Formats: sequence, C-alpha cells, structure tokens
Amino acid sequence: MSEDNKTKEQEVIAKLDAFAELPDAPPKRRLKLSWTGKIAVGIVVFWMVIVVIGPYIAPFHEMDMDGDDGFLDAHSNEYGNFYLGTDYLGRDTLSRIAFGARNTIGISIVATLLAYCIGITLGIAAAVKGGWTDMIISRVNDSILSLPAIMLGLIAIAALGSSIPILISIAAIIYATSVFRIARALGQDIMVQDFVEAAQARGEGLWWIIKSEVLPNAAMPLATDFGLRLVFVVLFISSLSFLGLGVQPPASDWGSMVRENLQGLVYGSYAAIWPALAIATFTIAINLIVDDISAKAGGSLAKKMV
Repeated sequence: MSEDNKTKEQEVIAKLDAFAELPDAPPKRRLKLSWTGKIAVGIVVFWMVIVVIGPYIAPFHEMDMDGDDGFLDAHSNEYGNFYLGTDYLGRDTLSRIAFGARNTIGISIVATLLAYCIGITLGIAAAVKGGWTDMIISRVNDSILSLPAIMLGLIAIAALGSSIPILISIAAIIYATSVFRIARALGQDIMVQDFVEAAQARGEGLWWIIKSEVLPNAAMPLATDFGLRLVFVVLFISSLSFLGLGVQPPASDWGSMVRENLQGLVYGSYAAIWPALAIATFTIAINLIVDDISAKAGGSLAKKMV
C-alpha cells in the first residue's frame, strides 16, 4: 500500500474515532394524551367518520327542500323529522351539516397535505443546501407570507374564479409558506446536531442523512404543526365561504351555511348556530390535541410553531 493511501486511511480512521462517542439520534417516545386530549381525539374521529359516511346517513339530500317553510324548528311532519330544524329554504339543517363536513373538512385536509408537501420539500432543501438556494427560496416565501391570507385569497379567487381545485390550490400555497418556515428551522437545528456530524463523518450521503436523520427527528414537531395548520385552513375556507367566495351553492359548506342563515336569528332559528358549532368543535378539538402534545414535550414544540 502506498504512503498516500495509508495517510488517507489514517485520516478517515481519525475522523471516525473523533465521532465514536457522539450520541445517536434521540430515541422515539410514545405519545401519551391526557383525558382532555383523548376526548378531543374522539371528537375529531367523529367528524372524520362523518366526512366519510355523512352523505349516506343523512336523513335528506343536501338540496331537498322538504320543509314547507324556511327556518322551521325541530318537529315532525309528513316527510319526516327535522332534528335541527330547517334553513332559510326549508332544507334539513342536519343533512346539510353532514354533507358540508365533506366539503369543509375534506377540502381543508387535502389543502393542508398539499401545503406540507410543498413546505417540507422546500424547507428541508433550503436548510440542507443553504447559500443562494436558501436565500432565494426564503425571500420568495417571505414575500408571500407578508400578504394577509384573506386578502391574497380574495385576489386569487377574483382572478381565477371559485372552484374546489382552485380553493385547494390557493390554501395550499398560502399556508405552505408557514410550513416552509418551521421545516427550515427544524432542518437547520438538526443539521448541526452531533449525530448528523457523525453520519457525515461515516461518509453517508446527503439523501441518506435527510431520510434517516432529518425527517425522523422533525416528524413529531411537523405532525403537531399539521394539526394547527389544519385549523387555520378550516377557518380560511370557512371565511371565504362566509363571504360567498368559497364552496358555491347549492353545495353545502359550514361557512356558507352560517352566512345564508344569519337572518334566521331574528326569528329565533338556530340554523346559523349549528354549522358554527360544528366548526368550533372540530377546530377546538384539534387545538386541544396540539396543546396536549406540546405540553408533553415541555412546550418546546409550541416555541417552534409559527
């Protein structure tokens, strides 16, 4: 063996010895929820089941005008029971809530998943590559993040029109900016940890480090932030629908149901209250789960969320 090869081999061994006693990646911990967190999980699971089977178990179709008048109280008539009364057109409120869950929650989940695909990909890329890549992506992200979400949504809908694919795309792009920030911050924190330096000293490739070290250690904070981001998207979609720019009639949506039935409050109708309670129960339950998980982590997760 030549002297150059021996010298290179000794240098590699010296680097490995220097990292021999560095700690491995932190072990995964089991998630334990308090009783409030478990109740919140039950509420979220209930609404997710409604998203799947709601249209099949609803007493009426969302567009059926079976009430003989608008804003009827819960009562029986020749067509059946209106357990939560009717809306301003005589449509069953309970049925429209069941149908609307698929639009409100379904659109929000798809938009949030898309936002995470975009945000995590760009965030981890910026954290790992650094330099000009980080600067260019971060400046573009900051320019989008500087605009109010509702205003940006209104401008986009005015230009492109309102449809479910457009709503999903707009919400995904708007909230991918926040996901990018937390993914980038987590990636930068992890890339300077000892176990990443040890992997680099072993000669592991960049993709292996991202797949085996960065993503597993960022998974819990990102999963927790997913719940928080989902709440924001639900409120964003519901706000657009309340303004008449979200899901368009005759399709049901919780935000539009609140707007359409506000006049019923004057007549003592609860048709606007029930969809508002549906939004509240879903979003509050998710917030309780996020708070519970963050508390179990000593509040460290909440500090990273933006």
